[in-house]
Amino acid sequence: MKRLLPAILILTLATGAGAQTPAAGGGEVVDRMVAIVNDGELITYSDLLWQLALQPNVPIDTPRREDLRGALERLIDQRLVVQEADKLPHVHATEEELRKAEAELVNRFPSQAEFQRRLERVGMTAAQLREIIHERIDMEKYLDFRFRSFTVVTPQEVEAYYKDAYVPRHRRTRPGVVVPELKNVYNEIQSELIERKIESDTDDFLEEARAAAQITILDESLGDGLQRPEGTGGGRGPAPPARGARPRTR
Repeated sequence: MKRLLPAILILTLATGAGAQTPAAGGGEVVDRMVAIVNDGELITYSDLLWQLALQPNVPIDTPRREDLRGALERLIDQRLVVQEADKLPHVHATEEELRKAEAELVNRFPSQAEFQRRLERVGMTAAQLREIIHERIDMEKYLDFRFRSFTVVTPQEVEAYYKDAYVPRHRRTRPGVVVPELKNVYNEIQSELIERKIESDTDDFLEEARAAAQITILDESLGDGLQRPEGTGGGRGPAPPARGARPRTR
């Protein structure tokens, strides 16, 4: 997970100006630093645009501030997960997993051509796309190892959920239809409860990681309204990049 992005230029905030880096199609994209996570992970404006480009139906020609803020939130969380994952040996994505994940991503768009147009519009190369997918799979593997492997749902929990939630919901949404017996939906309910526990544990993990992190927001326009737990060490105003701060490909 130590892969770097040499194409992005790191700027000095003293000038207050952006730098330009070549984009696909011969154009230029103005890039700037947006945030630093724990004095070591640099998030740039290009990172935000790349996040948005991989989301269908999200405008990228004139990005909305709320979309940029949402992308920044996700990238901060991703940096925190990666920093934790780097502390442990882990299994990286395989070639087959990469191909499958890329195909699934492309299928979320109206066409291959539209997907490619969005990548070109934000100056993302095929190699950079591959790096993003690679890291996303690595993060998923780490979270699965940390949480899914140790998540247990007891028969008592399944039975309680069936009685208190599943049956009332089924009668409300499908009136007149016979409610399935517990044995016929046991695995479905168990899977649902496991996913809920994993989601809750992951949220708690990210909340604790954010509370302990040093998050420096370098772009005031995106810092306002950024969700952050009480007591976090993150700064909001401009600050010089920490020594060793590095751009990543996400």
